[in-house]
Amino acid sequence: MTPNSQLTELAAEWREARLLYPLYAALAREFVIDLPPCSDLEAGIDAPPQESVELARQWLLSLDERIQVHQLRQFLQTTNLASDQALGTLLTHHLRKQTHSDSDRDKTDFLLVQFFSHCAPSRLEDGDVDLAYVAQLLEPVLGTVDLNVPPWLQPLDELMRQADGCKNLKELFTSGILEKGRKLKTSSGQNYFLPVAMVAFTRFSFLMRRVFFRLMHQDLNAILDGLRELELRGVSTLDCRRAQFSAEETIARLRMICQSWKVMFHAEYSSGQPLSMLVDLRAVVDAALAKSSKKTAADRTTAQSHAAAAGFAAASSEHPEFEVSSSPQDWTETASAATPAAADDDGKVQ
Repeated sequence: MTPNSQLTELAAEWREARLLYPLYAALAREFVIDLPPCSDLEAGIDAPPQESVELARQWLLSLDERIQVHQLRQFLQTTNLASDQALGTLLTHHLRKQTHSDSDRDKTDFLLVQFFSHCAPSRLEDGDVDLAYVAQLLEPVLGTVDLNVPPWLQPLDELMRQADGCKNLKELFTSGILEKGRKLKTSSGQNYFLPVAMVAFTRFSFLMRRVFFRLMHQDLNAILDGLRELELRGVSTLDCRRAQFSAEETIARLRMICQSWKVMFHAEYSSGQPLSMLVDLRAVVDAALAKSSKKTAADRTTAQSHAAAAGFAAASSEHPEFEVSSSPQDWTETASAATPAAADDDGKVQ
């Protein structure tokens, strides 16, 4: 390497470090990572000596070792520092490493999906997310990619097909699809960093994230609809111990919990405790609806039997003061008039 080319590389590395420093410094503050600041990066020096570039490199690598993937995920999904340029620079920083740990792989995997999501149009159809399109959007960080997919990556297509057929989160979590995708990724070793593999896994993770959010919103909406229906049927509390809540949770509080989940679950899909609670809460609400429907049907049958007996007694009664009107009151209208208007999940009255 000539002295001029070395200086050019050092200058490029310094520009990258200066771009990354605000993001890394904010990460360190967010998660209270005890690492002294890098003085030259802090000062924003334009043309530092080679020693400063090497110190900056070591500072970034040292912080890489301390940052966990879940911390990086949480930070980048909530900060305003995660621009396309910042994500691209962060990706390049991780891809340039000579050796990659499992943590580096997981961070790279997340960053690829984040970068793709930032670059993709909001109304992108699932059918348009083929390997060629993903490779095109990732070209700024991966370069031109040979899309000849090796056989070991082909199971990803079948896993995505199975995920598309899931009707709710419970079905997705119990199907083993997420675990199989994760196992394929972890077992790939350093082959994960083959450009075609990174494109294939980015496509898989992006589409799986879409499936997850679709099913999550379906479950939340099913719970909110179920709570509204139960409220109309006169149910005010539910036994939610199965979902790790109390034995007498009010409908109003459960509705507020669902609204908070809509905000909280804007993150990478996982099968953590809050999502398990959501799945269990839907089961509680579905069971309560089924029980309420059976009770309503039984009450209706009993009422019809009583009405038939009363009609027979009225026709043969010799005591007019005990006669039943032959044109009974419309109880449906009465019940509707007596029931308070129900509010939907965004507070609008139905």
